[in-house]
Amino acid sequence: MMQPSKQIIGVFDSGIGGLSVLKHIHARLPNEPLVYLADSAFMPYGCKPPSIIEDRCLHIADFFTKHHCKAIVLACNTATAVSIHHLRKKYSYPIIGMEPAIKPAVIRSQTGVIGVLVTNGTANSEKFNQLKQRFGTHINMIVQPCPGLVESIEAGNTVNNTVVYEMLKGFLQPLLQQGIDTLVLGCTHYPFVIPLIRDIIGEHITIIDSGHAISCELERQLNLHHLRTPSKTIEPIQFWTSGDIQCVGSVISKLWQHPVSLRKMA
Repeated sequence: MMQPSKQIIGVFDSGIGGLSVLKHIHARLPNEPLVYLADSAFMPYGCKPPSIIEDRCLHIADFFTKHHCKAIVLACNTATAVSIHHLRKKYSYPIIGMEPAIKPAVIRSQTGVIGVLVTNGTANSEKFNQLKQRFGTHINMIVQPCPGLVESIEAGNTVNNTVVYEMLKGFLQPLLQQGIDTLVLGCTHYPFVIPLIRDIIGEHITIIDSGHAISCELERQLNLHHLRTPSKTIEPIQFWTSGDIQCVGSVISKLWQHPVSLRKMA
């Protein structure tokens, strides 16, 4: 069996949104060899049938496995909701998924009024509905799908963008009118527009995303399965995409705040 120090951790999303999770992982586990895949050719997952999303996730997991993977992070709420059970049945290594951070929001909320921004795919998933039933029975949880927001962020429209700002105002105003004191970002793309969100909702509302919690769970799973690399060297991250290398590469470099070398996955 290959040594853990030679095995990669695969992280993927339908596009560049998972970079928000990757930042937390790399900060916590800088010595681990990370491979990020932006499945931009099939972006967004949120509006696609579950069967297509499941097929893509299995294809990507096979890709990571061929590159000697020791763990996978599904840095996408929709992919997790649709596919994580299937992936865990097929593969024996740790597979960590995303879910909207409703439990932490319930704990943090003082008024019991919580807003949740999600994609259509997450909003309609059985896993998300189960999550609402587990934690949302004694609170007022307002779920707001955000059609078009992922695509705008994928195009590199984050801060100082009037179109995205007006889009967010339309999504957030109904939540503000109902008195939310906590806002859950239920998609990995959404942390990239936190400055715009904050400008709209003010400073008094708590914003919660799942990136930190996912990095902690990954570390726990690696320790549990004795998969941590003993290396003290900070490992460079490999970036791959199924989409157009030039277009995707420019957006990744912008959001990662460093130039990246991008490879093409067939």
